Amino acid sequence: MVVSARSWLANEGGKHFVLLLWLGTNAWLFVRTFLLYSTGPQYFYLHKMLGLGLCISRASASVLNLNCSLVLLPMCRSLLTFVRGTQKVSSRKTRRLLDKSKTFHVACGVAICIFSVLHVSAHLVNVVNFSASYSDEFPALNLARYRGEDPKLILLTTIPGVTGLLLVLILFLMFISSLHCIRASYYEIFWYTHNLFIIFYAILMMHIVGGALKYQTNMEAHPPGCLRSNQSSTEHQREEQEPAERGGPRCGEEPHFQHHYPQTWLWVSAPLCLYCAERVYRYIRSSDPVTIVAVVRHPCNVMELRMLKSNFKARPGQYILLNCPGVSSFENHPFTLTTCPFENKQTFGIHLRVVGDWTDRFTQLLLPPPKLGLEILPMVQQRRYPKIFVDGPFGSASEDVFNYDVSLCVAGGIGVTPFACVLRALLDGWTGVKLRRLYFVWVCRELQSFYWFADLLCALHQKLWRENRPDYFNLMLYVSQTDKLQNLSEEKYQVLTSRLQVGRPRWKLLLSDIGRANTGKRVGVFCCGPKGISRTLHRLCNSNPHTGTTFEFNKETFS
Repeated sequence: MVVSARSWLANEGGKHFVLLLWLGTNAWLFVRTFLLYSTGPQYFYLHKMLGLGLCISRASASVLNLNCSLVLLPMCRSLLTFVRGTQKVSSRKTRRLLDKSKTFHVACGVAICIFSVLHVSAHLVNVVNFSASYSDEFPALNLARYRGEDPKLILLTTIPGVTGLLLVLILFLMFISSLHCIRASYYEIFWYTHNLFIIFYAILMMHIVGGALKYQTNMEAHPPGCLRSNQSSTEHQREEQEPAERGGPRCGEEPHFQHHYPQTWLWVSAPLCLYCAERVYRYIRSSDPVTIVAVVRHPCNVMELRMLKSNFKARPGQYILLNCPGVSSFENHPFTLTTCPFENKQTFGIHLRVVGDWTDRFTQLLLPPPKLGLEILPMVQQRRYPKIFVDGPFGSASEDVFNYDVSLCVAGGIGVTPFACVLRALLDGWTGVKLRRLYFVWVCRELQSFYWFADLLCALHQKLWRENRPDYFNLMLYVSQTDKLQNLSEEKYQVLTSRLQVGRPRWKLLLSDIGRANTGKRVGVFCCGPKGISRTLHRLCNSNPHTGTTFEFNKETFS
């Protein structure tokens, strides 16, 4: 498949530019710090004692400082949502870059893990050198208390050593629990271990106050490598051949050494304060009570939850974080809004598929099984719903569906939820949208899944036909499971039955048809579904199957 330069730049250019900028900054910091500690005169005696381990440990530390500050910014959801919603500040290209915030967060996390291994390895070498190369001439430089001290004892009795071991342990737990196999099967473990970042940053601030490494402060009075008054020229020449050949200067005084001024807090404090302020703001906002208006059970183990919250405003395509203390006080799970508040309709709603422990326990609290003998009581009991909290809304890629002249929305199964809110907004008559044509493709395994939003699809189709805009909304439904296949039998769903096809879409042919019908335009492609569909569409968008049409790929992710 041939990649089109124009399409590739539209889809990959921005994020690859940011990636190269980030990699270049990391490389520049590493090289700059490495050269500083290897050739800087203030580190002459320390480098002589520790060698290459000093340069590598400090160079990796500078990269860790950068990434420990950057890794927090993509998690400032409210800030990113504000920037997304500010049209004067945020262009479409900027918003598409913001949609990659989770990827950037992962990249920074991986960099932290890699350079932590490098940093720890170099410091282990440094500890051995502190013990083996104990300096009798410059006692202030020593971290060891005597020559030949056990390196393990140095690690376990110094602040940098103890805090370093704790940081490695926390980072190891966070890294292991972030692996896809753990995160997908045991989300609770991922959630709890990831919140150890609070302890991680607290220990990090203590780690930098140990003062293990020192630099020389009186280089004018004591040029590094100078000939001291109690040292003969022959001894000096034997120890430092190069300065002796140059006729090395005499030392005016003994070298003075000083602990490094901690710099990590300069890197981390601003992002950390920003993130903490945002978390406080989100905590106050999410503490407002939420009223559950209705709970609807849909086919294929899907629940619809309709809620009411004062001063709650949202845009189509956004998502919320749902917390139910009855299930877990600390877990927050993302769900896309399928209904937004609009004019006189203040309720908002979500659809959730019951998959996993959390959704299973949450569903049992929403719709508990009837107790034996309850049906014989001649009274109507009021249903009591569990207490829930809602944080958000937060921005996502699907918000930009309205910002293209032509958009293609592709949903796989329950991945239809981001686009359900978009369709409902069109039904409710949202104004000021740029969209002139919408292609909607929904692929499901089971026929019953289409009942989740069958009424919505039919109502929108009928509305556009009444307005004489039949080409505005192009609907395509695919059912992949052919066992015991039946049509949507109800007469009111006849519109859907006529657009239902068996099998999977031929994506290349579909994009070619859309490209021919919209020559010279930019088509926004939005996908929320299985990775197989997403990868295929991403590849086809970069290949540009129709000359003159640019397909901009947008993938729905929750950060």
